[in-house]
Amino acid sequence: MKLVPRAAAAQVAQYREIFPAVAVLGPRQCGKSTLVKMLQEEWRDFVYLDLQDPQDLNKLSEPQLFFQANLNKIICLDEIQLVPQLFSVLRSEIDKKRVNGRFMLLGSASRDLIQKSSETLAGRIGFINLSPFTAAELQSAHCFELRKYWFRGGFPESYLAQSDDISVVWREQFIRSFVERDVPQLGFQIPAQQLRRFITMCAHAQGQILNYSKLAESMSLTHPTARRYIDLLEQTFLVRTLMPFEANTKKRLVKSPKVYVRDCGLLNQLLALEDFNDLMGHPVFGASWEGLVVENVLTHTKGWNAFFYRSSGGDEIDLILQKGKRFIAIECKASAAPKLTKGFWRALEVVKPEKTFVVAPIQDAPYQISKDIWVCSLTDVLDKLAGE
Repeated sequence: MKLVPRAAAAQVAQYREIFPAVAVLGPRQCGKSTLVKMLQEEWRDFVYLDLQDPQDLNKLSEPQLFFQANLNKIICLDEIQLVPQLFSVLRSEIDKKRVNGRFMLLGSASRDLIQKSSETLAGRIGFINLSPFTAAELQSAHCFELRKYWFRGGFPESYLAQSDDISVVWREQFIRSFVERDVPQLGFQIPAQQLRRFITMCAHAQGQILNYSKLAESMSLTHPTARRYIDLLEQTFLVRTLMPFEANTKKRLVKSPKVYVRDCGLLNQLLALEDFNDLMGHPVFGASWEGLVVENVLTHTKGWNAFFYRSSGGDEIDLILQKGKRFIAIECKASAAPKLTKGFWRALEVVKPEKTFVVAPIQDAPYQISKDIWVCSLTDVLDKLAGE
């Protein structure tokens, strides 16, 4: 399988110079272990333990003894969320001998879901989020194909599969494993069939305003339970919610977040789409493109707050990036000849961004349609945002 260089590699190297422990967090099978194993060639002695492997887990039955026996080695602990009690031991071990870059921790859950990790290792650990492949990473590796990426998504095993059929099988097994094994391992007792149905409901609501009450009612759940499920899916990197932008305006604005299944390939699988033609004919087609753009942009922009704008009258901008008093607007159009609505132009008058990008599935070079408003492809907008 082709090795695709990851943008996070430079951040891992930087954090290893600053922190005794570096945690790389992201969904299962997004390439965390591969990233670390690619980097280990530059490191001194290296020990890798997969905490899902009973034999490796048994080596940590006496963790302090194991850490002392490997005192001068880099220790990588994979699937750290399965043994959260290790964090208190790690704190003690780090304080005995504070050497930066000594521990690499890989996890398939967010820092908040890994119990007490941020508290017990405060000041001793740096967190890095790793997503599946982005368009920019695939472009830099000279293996980016837009339709393939849009249908298969960015998980390495899915995108690099020998055929769409193999990709479909892999994604189905990923979803089954997630609901049947991964969630129970985190201590959540949710019937697998119910959770699968809930995630599928989120897929049908891709890019829409999240209505917890409607979602709960359709699943015969309580409102708090629906919120808890959404929170779990966010904490395990399957779903993203995007909060609304609140401008100083007298307009009535939408107050609820939007919801996205983060990987477009998993979105297609949840909707039972068998090929790209199925996707093009599905009502979620436009929202699928929106989710793909939002996920890529937010993965590659650091230090920006992200929102969407929508008024009660329907004026809307898909994505607003904010850093201090700076605003960048991004509109997603799943058309080779994008047309902008009056509501979009009215929204621009409220937000007043310094730059606006209309991102479309085009192959042409970026072009301007108005002052500071550009129409560009997905990879072009990522290039333009890289310098911001």
